[in-house]
Amino acid sequence: MQDILFFLSENTPTGNEILLAGPLFLLWAIFSLWLAGWLKVKRGFKTGYSRKVFHFLIFASAAVVQTFFSLRILCLFGAMVSLVIFFALVQGEGHALYEAIAREKDAPHRTYFILVPYLATLIGGIVSNIYFSQMAVVGYLVTGLGDAIAEPVGTRFGKHEYTVPSFKGVKSTRSVEGSLAVFLASLAAIVLSLLLIDTPHVFPGNQLLRITALAVTCTVVEAISPHGWDNATMQIIPAYLAGLILT
Repeated sequence: MQDILFFLSENTPTGNEILLAGPLFLLWAIFSLWLAGWLKVKRGFKTGYSRKVFHFLIFASAAVVQTFFSLRILCLFGAMVSLVIFFALVQGEGHALYEAIAREKDAPHRTYFILVPYLATLIGGIVSNIYFSQMAVVGYLVTGLGDAIAEPVGTRFGKHEYTVPSFKGVKSTRSVEGSLAVFLASLAAIVLSLLLIDTPHVFPGNQLLRITALAVTCTVVEAISPHGWDNATMQIIPAYLAGLILT
């Protein structure tokens, strides 16, 4: 608990940062969720696609913000995204922002399965940054790319399904096709993240075997994570392992 309190106190944005960057982050978060909602409501996208558009945009943005600015600015970005998500929750069913990220198959617990991934994302981000420093970026991109691509691929091409743990009595399935997509996207995400953070003594070209093993692990983690909680496991475990075997 002390680690978390220290982390929050050290990374509280200044007044000037809130005034300068806060509105920009808020507008980007609104646009990202609006785009997802527009794709679902106006273009007929399935929720498996629309929610992952928002998912990808937010996680990719988080990686960019932390890499090129600071962890304190990232916390500000997260706060603005949180405001937009809670606004969507207040609007409820039928509103485009809510429908963009609420799966029909999660009924009657659609709101619960928006809140759980949100809390999982928050926990994953804080834990990764407290204990694994810059390797948290690996978790952002593995989650943003690997986890984001699984549901759309599974929705479109998934034929060989398997059941994963879930709560609230909602049946949750994943597919072999989606898991293969997770592996390929995780592989690309790990390489990209290492290039972004410019880790000393690490060059993806001579770490192919270890990177591949890490991507396989990410795939397994995504496959067995309880429904809604993979935003935490897919951040924490890749960040930990990346620091352990790639440096």
